[in-house]
Amino acid sequence: MYFIALATDYDGTLAHDGIVAEKTLAAVERFKKSGRKLILVTGRELPDLKRVFPELGLFDKVVAENGALIYTPASEEERAISPAPAPKFVARLKKRGVKPLSVGRSIVATWEPHQATVLEVIKELGLELEIIFNKGAVMILPSGINKATGLAAALEDLRLSPHNVVGIGDAENDHAFLQACGCSVAVENALAAVKDTADLVTRGARGKGVEELIEKLVKRDREFVRKARDGILLGSVGGDEVYLTPTDTVLIAGSSGIGKSTLATALTERFVENRFQFCVFDPEGDYDGLEDAVRIGDGSSEPTKAQVLDLIEKPDTNVVVNGLALRVNERPDFFADLLPGLGSFRYRTARPHWLVIDEAHHLLPKRRDDTRAVLSLELPGTILITVHPEAISTDALRLVTAVIALGPKAKNVIKAFCQETDTKPPKDIPSPEGEHVLFWRPQARKKIAMVKVIEPRQSLRRHSRKYAEGQLDEAGSFYFRGPDNAMNLRAHNLMIFAQIAEGIDDRTWEHHLRAGDYSEWFRRQIRDKELARETAEAEKDEMLSAQESRKHVLDAVRRRYTAPATAPEE
Repeated sequence: MYFIALATDYDGTLAHDGIVAEKTLAAVERFKKSGRKLILVTGRELPDLKRVFPELGLFDKVVAENGALIYTPASEEERAISPAPAPKFVARLKKRGVKPLSVGRSIVATWEPHQATVLEVIKELGLELEIIFNKGAVMILPSGINKATGLAAALEDLRLSPHNVVGIGDAENDHAFLQACGCSVAVENALAAVKDTADLVTRGARGKGVEELIEKLVKRDREFVRKARDGILLGSVGGDEVYLTPTDTVLIAGSSGIGKSTLATALTERFVENRFQFCVFDPEGDYDGLEDAVRIGDGSSEPTKAQVLDLIEKPDTNVVVNGLALRVNERPDFFADLLPGLGSFRYRTARPHWLVIDEAHHLLPKRRDDTRAVLSLELPGTILITVHPEAISTDALRLVTAVIALGPKAKNVIKAFCQETDTKPPKDIPSPEGEHVLFWRPQARKKIAMVKVIEPRQSLRRHSRKYAEGQLDEAGSFYFRGPDNAMNLRAHNLMIFAQIAEGIDDRTWEHHLRAGDYSEWFRRQIRDKELARETAEAEKDEMLSAQESRKHVLDAVRRRYTAPATAPEE
């Protein structure tokens, strides 16, 4: 489910002449049984609402008095979120002959044409109040209080995001809360101004329109996602913008050091701008320092499932799960243990809206037997990042709705994806140029697009401990082989590199030195341009002996990675 809650107006939407039809009630009950939440948003005062609508207990929250009062039917708790009307204001209105006049916990209400008198009294008393209209009704509330603020308070109680709410209404006072929802719907009898700004308009009026909406939501709620509102900008093709949606499962793949994490960082910035909650699974410590996110785990302390689930409870908290302290063979178990609980939480709340799974071939490896069970809840709003798409679980790859391939091996990414998922490959696969990537929606059977992707504002700093003491995968490690390939010594981090370098013979050391292998590894795998530059100086200086060049390179490594130093920029 993507849309977890329905927020509906009462009069003119759910009800006709104050009464809710039996068929409409049945539809509301069906919506509730689907596991979703119901929120009633009305201008009525609570006692009056209880009188005309005894089935109020169907709703999880009631926003009454046009946003001023939050009521929880299950506990019968009432919470006013704005002050009571000033007695002198009410007294002055009565003195001026304003009738009828209703006074609630915070709202004061009357009918047209008394708005002119109301405005005069507000000015006379110097009060900070505003007038809200509702098809002839005149409601007076403290400035800034409306159905949108009331809905926000109700959603905070429910720990839900407005992105995952569909709102439906009909009148002027519904504008604010409808525009705050992930999808806004106007019933057929709504005012023209409400229809003009709504995402959808029902064919049916009032309760029949609500019934129509509920039927569609329960069957296929993802179709209600609006690109203009919930889409995440990926980049552009010519003058046309290209978006990802929070129902997508995205594969970002390409060779190492080609910009995958840079693109992911740019996307997290768009998540923040659009107020989407995200959670990054970061096995290698590549997202340390990511803005607007809380990090758990580091090079010496392992993250825990409880920490992750506790933090994501808060809708405004984004999380980076740093798995650097976990051994490579422990990471899939950690993720497999966490994902069902995370999936269950997402099923109830649709949060975090986006999961970013870096090194996905580590966390969702093809060789595991339990991946199908782990993925039983599917992965909407998920980004899988890898250098090895063929090593990711086939079950995970089959969920992918968008492929983003980077770098000179982008064609191979598309081919590998098609081979692993038994998907017919596109006829023409271009090679990306410059800052462009290949973008393909395999299920839509459209041509591959060459997209110029967005760039991040922040510059990520790589986690120095990852490269110093962590465990790079086989493809990212350095191999001392010598001129005759007589050895095959693997260095999976810089400290192991230094230890092996000190012990190998001069001939092997100089073979890799003169070939430029050390600076190439530092540049491409360690992603430390300054270390690569300093090492390249030694590689080019033929006057240095093996002992001198070895000392030059290893001193540079230790200076940057064992002494207190700034981690290298990507």
